[in-house]
Amino acid sequence: MGWCILGIIVTLITFGICYPWAQVVLYRWKVEHTVINERRLRFDGTAVQLFGNWVKWWLLSVITLGIYSFWLFIKLEQWRVKHTHF
Repeated sequence: MGWCILGIIVTLITFGICYPWAQVVLYRWKVEHTVINERRLRFDGTAVQLFGNWVKWWLLSVITLGIYSFWLFIKLEQWRVKHTHF
């Protein structure tokens, strides 16, 4: 709960610029507290990596007049899965 509140506060203070950081912090906590078959999952994504993709995805959404936004959350999930290890 504390990480969620911190993420919301930081995102609001920075007018959304640190939203990727908040996503990475929350997802890392979730993944690193998940155990499957007595093995803990590991997440190696960084906020800088996500920020670069985030800018690219939003620019594509603006260029395509919002059409790319339908794939935005799919791309985010693909990025998360790519950086989650068993």
